[in-house]
Amino acid sequence: MRIMIILSALLMQLCLGATYSWSVYVQHLKTLVGITQIQAQIPFSIFYFVFPLTMIFSGTLIDKFGPRLAAISGGLLFGSGWIVSSFGINNFTWTILGNGVIAGIGAGIAYIVPISTCIKWFPNNKGLVTGVAVAGFGGGAALVSSVSGYLLQLNFTPFTLFGYLGWAFIILIVFSGLFMQNPPDYSKADTIQLGFREVLTDRRFIILYFAMFTGLAAGFAINANIKEFYQSATLMTGVTAVSFFAIANAIGRVVWGGIFDRFNSRNVIQLNLLAQALLLFASPYIVNSPIGLQLFAAIAGFNYGGVLVIYAGSVARIWGAEKVGSIYGWLFSANIPGAIAPLFAGYFYDMTGSFMIPMYIIAAIILTAIVVLNFNRNSLVT
Repeated sequence: MRIMIILSALLMQLCLGATYSWSVYVQHLKTLVGITQIQAQIPFSIFYFVFPLTMIFSGTLIDKFGPRLAAISGGLLFGSGWIVSSFGINNFTWTILGNGVIAGIGAGIAYIVPISTCIKWFPNNKGLVTGVAVAGFGGGAALVSSVSGYLLQLNFTPFTLFGYLGWAFIILIVFSGLFMQNPPDYSKADTIQLGFREVLTDRRFIILYFAMFTGLAAGFAINANIKEFYQSATLMTGVTAVSFFAIANAIGRVVWGGIFDRFNSRNVIQLNLLAQALLLFASPYIVNSPIGLQLFAAIAGFNYGGVLVIYAGSVARIWGAEKVGSIYGWLFSANIPGAIAPLFAGYFYDMTGSFMIPMYIIAAIILTAIVVLNFNRNSLVT
């Protein structure tokens, strides 16, 4: 049964990670509906506002109705959102509503299910099992971006693809959700509920929130705009970069999860943040050729993969595996301010034709988070 839990978790995340392929469609959307770079990022940014906002409440839904029902309902909404977005060819508002709002709600409900369920089934390997469970989120982007890039070359429009993908997501997530269940020895009666205010005022939660926000901001800013980092990139060069980011993202989740199981939370978080900051500072010197773009995408994806593992693992270490569904849902709301990063980067790109200024600013904020962690070295030594 534990094997089916892991496999179902991977399949669910393969579908939910499709939004990471967004940059593949950006240039076509700009051409088809006559919008700017920043406007093309609106669905992506709204998704990463609605998605974590929904996760604040999804832990309660899982506790009340169980992981199976939460996964199925989330999958239905996520796939329906992509179908709705296919009507954006006539009015881009439909794409914003579909990919941004409806799919965001669906992902917010479904995403935490495989994480909390797998941690309950594998309590002694929190980091590694979380990494494996969410590796599909990155791998899904690689698969979807590759398929979409190929079909776009065959003159399919993004809106046509959104509809086809939506139906596929509904079928696959609902199927996977049927296998989501708590272990036989799990009892809700053993779970001590913590109030939102109690957690929100906890020093450890505040530090984790700020650190996670900075890591997410870096990943979002790169992922959503990656093709435009190298202005001479062709469509397939951009698709390849998205795929490299996504594959490295998936690998990074597993590797960082393994690292997390061997060291304390603070050291792993600082190492991950430092790796991201150094890459952002070096970005103008790396992204000056097609090969440089692929290298940049791979390193960025690998580092970003760690963000989606080490903070979930930290929550399990500090507050217990049974509270991951609720507390990590609250922590995941760091995606909301992080979702501003693609718009922030897109604004400077529209103004200057370069991402250097926003990359340096985000890197400086990341360094601030490292300093905060260093001054609170006893808070996250679990």
